[in-house]
Amino acid sequence: MSLIAGIFILLGAIFMMVLSSMIGGFALGVGAGAAAGIFLIYGAVGLIFAILVLVGAVMLWMKPQSHVAAGVIILLFSLFSIISGGGFIIGLILGIVGGILGIVWKPPAPMAPGMMQPMPPSMPPQ
Repeated sequence: MSLIAGIFILLGAIFMMVLSSMIGGFALGVGAGAAAGIFLIYGAVGLIFAILVLVGAVMLWMKPQSHVAAGVIILLFSLFSIISGGGFIIGLILGIVGGILGIVWKPPAPMAPGMMQPMPPSMPPQ
C-alpha cells in the first residue's frame, strides 16, 4: 500500500513539474512566469517526498524489524506531500493508511519447536 502511495505521489510531482513547464512555455508576463517557478519548486519538493515514501516502503519490506521507523517515515512524508498535491490525494490517503499500518504491525511470535505443525507426507512420484 505504501509503495503504491509513493508511486502516486511521484506521478503527482512529475505532473506538477510538467504543468510548470507548460505554464512557463506559454507564459506572457511576469506573473505567469512566477507561477511556473512556484509549480516547479513544489513539484521538486514533491519528488523528494515521493522518493522518501518509496524508501520507507522498501525499508518496511526489507527490514520488517524496523517497522516503526519505516512507518513513521511513510506517514510523515505522505502528509508532507500535500504540498505537491498529495499524489492526486490518492497517494496521500494510501500513504497515511500504509504508514499507520506499518507502525502498529506486530511481528508474529516465534513458535517453539514442539508447537509447529507436522509437515504433511510427500506423495511419491507416479
